[in-house]
Amino acid sequence: MASLLRMPEIAANMIEAVLNEWPVAENATFAAGDPIATVETDKAVVDVPAESAGVLVRCLIEPGKAVSVGAPMAVLAAPGEVIDDVDALVRRLVGGPPATADEPTPAGAREVTQNAEPASATTHARIFASPLARRLAREHNLRVEDLRGSGPNGRIVRDDIRQALAARSDEPAPAAAARPRYDEIPHTRMRRAIATRLSAAARETPVFTIRGSARVDALLALRGELNASAGVKVSVNDLIVAAAARAHAAIPDMNVVWTEEAVRRYHDVDLSVAVATEHGLVTPVVRGAQRLTLSGLAEVSAGLVGRARQGKLRQDELEGGTLTVTNLGVYGTEEFSAVINPPQAAILAVGAARPEAVVVDGAPAVATVLRVTLSVDHRPVDGALAARWMAHFLGLLEAPIRILV
Repeated sequence: MASLLRMPEIAANMIEAVLNEWPVAENATFAAGDPIATVETDKAVVDVPAESAGVLVRCLIEPGKAVSVGAPMAVLAAPGEVIDDVDALVRRLVGGPPATADEPTPAGAREVTQNAEPASATTHARIFASPLARRLAREHNLRVEDLRGSGPNGRIVRDDIRQALAARSDEPAPAAAARPRYDEIPHTRMRRAIATRLSAAARETPVFTIRGSARVDALLALRGELNASAGVKVSVNDLIVAAAARAHAAIPDMNVVWTEEAVRRYHDVDLSVAVATEHGLVTPVVRGAQRLTLSGLAEVSAGLVGRARQGKLRQDELEGGTLTVTNLGVYGTEEFSAVINPPQAAILAVGAARPEAVVVDGAPAVATVLRVTLSVDHRPVDGALAARWMAHFLGLLEAPIRILV
C-alpha cells in the first residue's frame, strides 16, 4: 500500500532539516535499509534508510529545501504495486502542496494563505505568502504587494524576502537620511544552533577557568622525529589531544558529564576536536581516544577534520564526549578561554607556542611556551580536581615520551 515518507527527527529536539539529495530516482526500486533520502541537519549529513523494500513513486520536495520534522517528502509504494493515477494518489495522501520549513502547511490540509490584512473592496487579487515571509516583510518594512513570489503558484517565500533585502542594500541611501550602509546576512541553521546551544550554556552552566603553561620544546622535537619516520603525519594538536586523553584516563573523575539525576562518569575517553568550517564550528568526537596509538589518533582526527570541512560528518560523529579541545594557535592567538559545549564538562583552549624568556635552574633562558585555558562546569567538577588534571596534562606536554606509553 502506498505511503508517505516523512522527515524524521534525526537528532533530539530537531525542528527542521534540509533535503540534500534523493539517492533513489522516481519510479526506481529500493531494498530495506537502502538510503532513500539524504538530509542535512545543523551539523551533519545523514542518510535516511528505507524501513522496507518499495518504489519511490513521487518526490515532493526539491533538493536544497528546508523541511519540518514530520512533513511529507515523498510517496512510496510497495513492490509490484500498480498505481494508475499518481497525481490523484498524491492528492489523496498529502491533500495539497507538501509542507516545508519555510511554509509549514500541515500534512493532509490544502494550502490556503490569507492576507495579513483584511481584504478591502478595492482588492482584486489575493497575494499568497507564507507566514514566515509575511513576518520577515513586516520586520524589514517590505510590502508583500511589491514582491514577486518564486514559490508554488507565485507564492512569496523566505528566499524572496532575502532577495528583496539584498537588492535594497545595493540602493544608495537618501542623502538626507545619512543612514549607515550594511550587508544583512541571514542566519544559517548551523549559526542558529550554535547560538542557541552556547547561549543556554552561558545561562545554565556555572563555569570556572584554570590557566597553565608548558615548555614544549621537547614536544616539538618529538613531533619532528615521528614525522621523519612515520607514514601518518602527526600535528601538534594531535599530541595535545593525546595528552588530554591520557590525563582523562589518569584522572577519571574528569571524564564526566552532569545530568539532573547524577554525575555520569564514562569508561572510555571520547574527546571532541573543534574544526572551523566555512559554515561554522563543528566538534566531531574521537571515540576511545585513550586506547588509540598516536598515529591511530592522528589518522582518525584527519578523517574527521576532512569530512567536517566537506560537510559529510554523520550525526553520530558529533554526539557525546566529555571534553573539547579547541586550538587557535595557528592564528597566532596566545591565550583565550572558550565556551563549554553542553552537556560536556570542560573545554580546553589552546594558544600558540611562542619563544619566551624563562628561568631554568635559576638562570635565564629562552624556551617555547604553550599557554592553555581549561573552562570547567563546576557542577560535576571541583576546582582541586581540575587543578590536578591540569598539572598532569602539562606534565605530559613537558615530558612527551609519556604520551606514547
